[in-house]
This record gives sequence, C-alpha cells and structure tokens, in this order.
Amino acid sequence: ALLGVAFWLFRQEPDLPAQGEPVVQQDSTETTSGFSLGDLSPDLRKVEQYYTASIHMELANLDISDENKAVADDYMKRLRELDTEYQNLVVELNEIGPNEETISAMIRNFQLRLQLLTRLKEKLNELKQSKNESVSSNSV
Repeated sequence: ALLGVAFWLFRQEPDLPAQGEPVVQQDSTETTSGFSLGDLSPDLRKVEQYYTASIHMELANLDISDENKAVADDYMKRLRELDTEYQNLVVELNEIGPNEETISAMIRNFQLRLQLLTRLKEKLNELKQSKNESVSSNSV
C-alpha cells in the first residue's frame, strides 16, 4: 500500500504576506476535475489530509518580512514548479488511471513540498537569528 502523502496543489503562488500575516493557499481539491489521490482509497485519503494539513500549517507559520522576501520568493518559485509537476500527474492519473508509478510520484511530490517548506522555515529562522546577532553586536 502506498501510504505517505496528502493531496495538495499550489494552484497559484500566494502573494507573500506582510510580517505576521498568514500565507493562504488554495486547496486543489476544489479546482481539480476528475479524481484525486484521496479518492483512490481511505488510506490515501488519510495521507492526503495529513500532508494538506501539514503544508497549510507550515505556510501559515512563515514569517516573511521585507528583509527575507527575496529568499522566500525563490522557495515559492520552486513550489510553483512542483505544483505544475503535480498538476501533470493529476492529469495522468485521470487519463491513464491509477498505477503505482503515478501514485508514487504524487506522494513524492507532496513530500518534496513539505521538505521545501521546512527548509524555507529554517532558512528564515537563520536569517532572523543572524540579523538579531548583528543588531546585538552593533549595540555593544
């Protein structure tokens, strides 16, 4: 059984929020015609829901500011690329039908998105830490 992923599409790049404002993503289950990964089995639906919730949480917790917007933009560009790849997999799933290769690729796509968001969050924290250390050393 292929357990490991949630169904999530980044249909559009979100406008990066002001500091403290949450990032809102559109859930692809509302926009995709045909069937999705979660429609294939109850287990895949659970996986889809897990990844969707995790990705939503990571996006909502991003702390984007004017100082780190360029870095965040680079990560969001990669997320859009993964979205395009995923959209192609959804089309393939609907045209060819479910198969292990397509389902595995969809799961891997979700995993990559979550990993990318985790790395972005870590990078933003590093930049914030670096800025805080710089401010501390300048005021001594």
